[in-house]
Amino acid sequence: MVLGFLLLWVGAVLFLNGLWLMGKIEDREIVVVNVISGLVASAVVLQSVFGAGANADSIRAGALTLLFATTYFWVAYNRLSGVDGRGLGWFSLFVAITLIPVIIRAYGSVSNGAEFWLATNWLIWAVLWFMYFLLLALGKPILKQTALVTLLAGIVTGWLPGFLLLDGLM
Repeated sequence: MVLGFLLLWVGAVLFLNGLWLMGKIEDREIVVVNVISGLVASAVVLQSVFGAGANADSIRAGALTLLFATTYFWVAYNRLSGVDGRGLGWFSLFVAITLIPVIIRAYGSVSNGAEFWLATNWLIWAVLWFMYFLLLALGKPILKQTALVTLLAGIVTGWLPGFLLLDGLM
């Protein structure tokens, strides 16, 4: 259930951030969903890393989830402070590179459809973070593409599976 809870909020923040990148939501307004999603992800991190059942796998999952929380808080900070986002862009490169062995490990251990789906999610998220690096740190003119991929990733990797998990359909 915790995964469904987290993914629903990942879906919300990615979907809305995609709309924001398309100019459909104001800078100051996008702060709300990024802060809430950052708090949700942080709560999952705390439970995974410091909860009663914490083990090597949950701590690893918590460390990876903290990459999401940090990104959401950073987006919120950037919108409130008016900075240009280059720092977030470089952090996004760090995340994209960090996810390479995660993706290799995930695909290497696939034994069912759910594991393949999760490995593919990691690949989509890594591509998305790399796009943020290109857009924010290097200033590449890929805003429209990044916005669309963000919105679609929100639906495919977060919103839909999160809802299905919470509803017991997946």
